Amino acid sequence: MNFETYPFEKLNNLLNDITPNSDYEPLSLTIGEPQFATPSFILDALNNNASLLNKYPKTSGEMVLREAMLKYNKERFNLTLESSQIIPTFGTREVLFNFPQFLLHDVKEPVMVFPNPFYQIYEGSAKASRAEVIYLNLNESNNFLPTIDEESLAKADFVILNSPNNPTSSVMMIEDLKKWVELALKHNFVLLNDECYSDLYLNEPLPSLLNASIEVGNDEFKNVLVINSISKRSSAPGLRSGFIAGDANILKEYIVYRTYVGCASPLPLQEAAAVAWADQEHVDIFRQKYKKNFEVAKEVLGIDAPEATFYIWLKVDDEIEFTTRVYKEYNLKVIPGSFLGREGEGKGYVRLALVYEADKTKEALDRIKLALENN
Repeated sequence: MNFETYPFEKLNNLLNDITPNSDYEPLSLTIGEPQFATPSFILDALNNNASLLNKYPKTSGEMVLREAMLKYNKERFNLTLESSQIIPTFGTREVLFNFPQFLLHDVKEPVMVFPNPFYQIYEGSAKASRAEVIYLNLNESNNFLPTIDEESLAKADFVILNSPNNPTSSVMMIEDLKKWVELALKHNFVLLNDECYSDLYLNEPLPSLLNASIEVGNDEFKNVLVINSISKRSSAPGLRSGFIAGDANILKEYIVYRTYVGCASPLPLQEAAAVAWADQEHVDIFRQKYKKNFEVAKEVLGIDAPEATFYIWLKVDDEIEFTTRVYKEYNLKVIPGSFLGREGEGKGYVRLALVYEADKTKEALDRIKLALENN
């Protein structure tokens, strides 16, 4: 398989021969990894259950974790899911890679559709599934929202949405999501929304694709799935806890496939993840930190906050030149938008991940401002 070089490796290659300005402390706004400490109650649950390492975990997940995830969906989205409608996973990256291979294995000439620019695992799974790719291009002309092309969708077997979106921070509201559910039923493709940033809303709570499915009368979630992760909401990416939820008929077969994949989460991690999924108060604290960071961005750069995520999709003249210059002159790393897109999408943008405390975020954004002013 001929996989594309990952964006962060491309960035390392781009900056490899550049000596950054040592007058500045090194800072990086590249990776969407929260830099806040994982809450102590989660760490306590992990430590208190370390002795469970002497047991094999179930592929289907322990009941304590499944119940916590069901509780989360009820409290956060008012979704009353059956146990057959959810599968705990080892984060969501592994699902995004192996689920398309499971789903499309018996399709002769599979077609995948996903946003562009994108989280690169979408592309990797398409390659591994031998799938033709149709892009949903995100740019200023469509407010960075996926444009519906029914002629293309008629050929689709699997469509991935990503709202709230990485890297553009765009958000699809309930009416948009309902249209996509209706299209999935009309054209009989499987529709999945990557909702890993859904808890990082800055104002009002955002809906799930499953809410939209219910609103159009698709109560059984036929052809509709979502994935979600604890990484961003709980500042705990190392727990590798996620889930896939929705169409029970698809999940019934997928759980059999997963028994062969061998990616069940260790029991101590499941216990820690369970207490994190079941609690919302700590998420409110992190949400306020990100909201503060966007207030800093407004103050320093004059940029309005998005509806969700912790990303700024910053427009620049030349994203490669800007990236190399801000590293050389200000010892700050950003990711060029063109490394996250194909066919020209992402060109003229850099992605900034506001994952630090407000003081360090301000320091980084002050350097961005200097770079923009001294262009």
